[in-house]
Amino acid sequence: MPILRVSLWAGRTREEKAAVAEALTEVMVRGGKVPPQAVTIQFEELPKENWATGGKLHTELFGDRG
Repeated sequence: MPILRVSLWAGRTREEKAAVAEALTEVMVRGGKVPPQAVTIQFEELPKENWATGGKLHTELFGDRG
């Protein structure tokens, strides 16, 4: 029973998350040899100001993009 945790910036639509969930489930079915109903996916959405890379907040690095 795989559990996939996906962290991403806040702001994705329900449809975008559904597409990601479908694609990740397909990968686990093919590669992990598990049935689709065994795959659980958790989305964790965080604002950009809660992410930093190289000592800089993502709001500084990426502004309003993505």
